[in-house]
Amino acid sequence: MSWLCAGVRSPGPTDTKGDSFVRMAEPSVTQGRVAPVPRKVTARLNPSDRAFRAIARGGGVLVLVLLGLVGTFLFYRATQALHKAGFSFLTTQTWNPDGGGFGIAAVIVGTVLIALVAVVIAIPLSLGSALYISEYAPLPIRRFLVGVVDLMAAVPSVVYGIWGFELVQWKIVALSRWINDWFGWIPLFKVDGVDRNATQPTATSYTSSTFIAGVVVSLMITPIACSIMREAFSQAPPGEREGAYALGATRWGMIRAVVLPFGTGAMIGGTMLGLGRALGETIAVALIISPVYAIQPHILQHGTSSISSMIALKYSEATPFAVSALMAAGLALFALTLLVNVIAAVIVSRSRSGAVSEA
Repeated sequence: MSWLCAGVRSPGPTDTKGDSFVRMAEPSVTQGRVAPVPRKVTARLNPSDRAFRAIARGGGVLVLVLLGLVGTFLFYRATQALHKAGFSFLTTQTWNPDGGGFGIAAVIVGTVLIALVAVVIAIPLSLGSALYISEYAPLPIRRFLVGVVDLMAAVPSVVYGIWGFELVQWKIVALSRWINDWFGWIPLFKVDGVDRNATQPTATSYTSSTFIAGVVVSLMITPIACSIMREAFSQAPPGEREGAYALGATRWGMIRAVVLPFGTGAMIGGTMLGLGRALGETIAVALIISPVYAIQPHILQHGTSSISSMIALKYSEATPFAVSALMAAGLALFALTLLVNVIAAVIVSRSRSGAVSEA
């Protein structure tokens, strides 16, 4: 008669609270004894749940389809230019599709350098802001700061570009000069033709540079990274927080022991998502930089280039073949940005950030 007790709850590994789930069973005879046989449990969704699941699944599939269509369109339009340029498209620095060779070696280097400068500046700002909002700010101030950070993400790119061109680059020339004077022995910070002993070096040697463009872009990606980090920090397990305090930890000690390890994945993911945004920034960079279609490794020096700004500046006056070349450059940027965002999504999904724990 053991099958009569098949519906009784008993401790088991299938229940996170120490009890196994209730399973209805039917009797079966094994070697003369009646033994319970687990029944397959099927979930019965009501119509609203089925509709929501269908809409969510359809939205996800639609995003993937649109992404594939964008990549296919770029590849189709870029075929003519890629067929003519071949592998040299990745190694040529000049950009003259109608009258000579063309390639993305210079613009891809400029794109990466601007994005790296932006990330190096933005991540400390994002991390400090996220920690203050989630751990230190009083509730009324916290709500205000969350709104301000979210509003920063809504400011159009052209506004940042005008602000950077009219104000930031002239205010930051002194900093660029100081970095060149004291760290010019590092090739990255060297400005050609400007010595430390120069009495009055021209300010235009430092304007429209990779560094200035990176500073402006860093303020554009800070809200994105800050929001991701803030959400992860606020979900740190309350039980572990209280345990750290019970062991005598200070607030900073609790943050180092609990909050930061819990949000490591979000910090990395937010950084890489910000990097993806910085790689594709267009209008703000186009308003600030002075295009130079040659590899420019000196971030403080006048002149640089990026793929997105080159497309914006060249598209209106491009011939059909030049448009194909620009599409090829856009395809390279599309692939690079997609790769960065996929890596960020994988890191975030495998991290501990956002896990649920007992209070």
